Amino acid sequence: MQARFDHTLPRRAECAPLPLRTAVGIASAGRPATLQQTIRYLTTMQATPVRTIVCVPDIDDAGSLSSSPGVELIVGRRGLTCQRNAIIRAAAPDTDIVVFLDDDFVPAPDFMARMADVFARQEDVVIATGEVLADGILGRGLNMAEALTIIEGAGERAELVTDVYNAYGCNMVVRLAPVLEQALTFDEELPLYGWLEDVDFSRTIARHGRSVKVAGAVGVHLGVKSGRQPGLRLGYSQVANPAYLMRKGTMTSARAIAQISRNMLANLRGVLIADRSVDRLGRLRGNIVAMRDLLAGNASPSRVLEFSSSSTKPLPSTPANRSAS
Repeated sequence: MQARFDHTLPRRAECAPLPLRTAVGIASAGRPATLQQTIRYLTTMQATPVRTIVCVPDIDDAGSLSSSPGVELIVGRRGLTCQRNAIIRAAAPDTDIVVFLDDDFVPAPDFMARMADVFARQEDVVIATGEVLADGILGRGLNMAEALTIIEGAGERAELVTDVYNAYGCNMVVRLAPVLEQALTFDEELPLYGWLEDVDFSRTIARHGRSVKVAGAVGVHLGVKSGRQPGLRLGYSQVANPAYLMRKGTMTSARAIAQISRNMLANLRGVLIADRSVDRLGRLRGNIVAMRDLLAGNASPSRVLEFSSSSTKPLPSTPANRSAS
């Protein structure tokens, strides 16, 4: 069903143009209604970006956006990292910063302006993330009306820029100059949902400047449940991806072990208390398969491509399946 917006969205407030050439980049798949709702909301920003670039793996994933003025729609290879790389290629070279947003992230009206100002004033900042007031991914999920109420209730917040280990992928602002100069990309070995791609990219680009959090640049992550990976795939990624990043050097061993342990314990607890908000049993099964592969020395993020998108069990690990990944 097409979402209705007019009675809930704030009116756009006029203000000065952004100090940097800014593009919003959204990678989306399988959630056209959510994507269209977010794009519609972005037109209410106090200062709108120069460009809005949306990358989908199939034109049907964009819904009616294919005929929307002001939206640059591109079709790229399926997978968050692949689609974000396609956005970078589309944005270069006449863009200063790219605001990567999840298709279900709702920024406050002044989010773009605050972020652009930080990047304009502090030239050593290469990646930034905002302040998430509420994250629906941690529970049942939120809707647009709830998000707007939360943002309005937060009021005006003071700006505070602090260094952080990594940006949060649902709202991640990237300075494009070092990306192009150093030929940096999102790691396409992290397929599909790209679990922890934000950590990997943050630590890679942080070699060329500062990674910061901008408190005061706020938003809400709806955590829409549709279009996400089945539990088995995500569970596998929760173990295999941290192990991969540890070998790669973009995640310390202590962080990787803590991440894996935290995920497995959360899934085990969810199974024991019959948590039905997410597929805890599927995730736990994925954790176990990944741990088995890790102990055998053949764990790989791309292994999730061998799993059926609807099954709770992995496909047999045959040579043919291995080559397909």
